Amino acid sequence: MYKPFTWVSTLLFVALVSAAPANASTPLNVIASFSILEDLVKRVAGDLVSVNVIVPAGNDVHRWELTPPNVLALEETHIVFYNGLGLEPWMRHVEAMSDEQLMLVNVAKKADYAPLTISTGQYQGQPDPHMWMDPTGAAAYIDVIAETLAEHLPEQADVLYARAEEARKALVILSQAVQERLEGIPQTNRTLLTSEAGFGYFARAFGFEAQGVWGVNHETQGSAQAMAKMSEYLADKRPRPSALFFESTTANIHMDALARETGLPLAGPLYVDSLSRADGPAANYFAMMRHNAEVLHKALGGARAE
Repeated sequence: MYKPFTWVSTLLFVALVSAAPANASTPLNVIASFSILEDLVKRVAGDLVSVNVIVPAGNDVHRWELTPPNVLALEETHIVFYNGLGLEPWMRHVEAMSDEQLMLVNVAKKADYAPLTISTGQYQGQPDPHMWMDPTGAAAYIDVIAETLAEHLPEQADVLYARAEEARKALVILSQAVQERLEGIPQTNRTLLTSEAGFGYFARAFGFEAQGVWGVNHETQGSAQAMAKMSEYLADKRPRPSALFFESTTANIHMDALARETGLPLAGPLYVDSLSRADGPAANYFAMMRHNAEVLHKALGGARAE
C-alpha cells in the first residue's frame, strides 16, 4: 500500500511539473486517472504513446491519494486523461499544481453522451460520472481520446482514428453480447441493488432498475441513514428483488448485513470503478462487461441457453 501524499511530496510535485518540458522531440507520455480509462486509452494509442495510470487496477478511484510514484510519473507526462464529474476528488491537486505544459483532458465533459444524475446520497441530482458503464458511453470516450492524441500526433492521426473506429465497432459487438446474455432475466428480476449507485448507465442501456445504498464511494459509506433507507426500500419493494450485489472496490460488509437482514442472496463482485488485476476476471474493459453480465445472469435467473 502506498503511503499518503505528504506536503513534502506536494512541493516536489510543484517543482517537477513546473520543470517538465513539453518537447515535441520527446515521445508523447500520457497518464490515465484510473484503470478502465487506461485500457480505453491504450486501445487507441497502441504502441505510439507511453500510457501510465495513477490509480492501479484493484483500487478505489474515489478515495485515492496521490503518491510519490504518481509524482514521478507526472514529471514526464504531457497529457492526463481523467474522467471528471467528481469521480476523482484528488484531481483538484493536480489541477492546482499543473501549468500549460501539462494538458488535462476531462473526458466525460468532452464526450458526446447524455449524462444521467446520481440517484441518491450527498450528491443526488449531480451528473453521474460512470458513463463508461454503457458501451455507448465508452465509445464516446474513445472519440475524445482519439481526437486528443491526433491533435498531438498529427502524422499518426490516420492510425489513431482507424484504431478508434475498430474499438467502436468492437463496443457495438460487446453491447450486443451483453444484451444477449441478459435477455433471459425476467422483467420482475431486473432490479440491480449495489453498494454504490454506479450502475445507472448500465441499467439504462440494458433494461434494469438500479439502486445504491449510497451515491458515490467518496461519501460516508454505509451510514446508518443510508442503510435504513435501503432496508425500507427492500421491505416495500414489490416484486421483491432476487439478489443483492457488491462491487470489487467496496467492502461487502454493508451488503452482507442487508443480505442477512432480508434473507436475499449476495452475489459479486461486480466491477465498476476499477478493472481486476491481469489474472482476474475483468482484466480489460471488455472482460469487465462480460463478467458483470455473467454475474447478473447467474444471480437474477437468466434462463437463456448456455
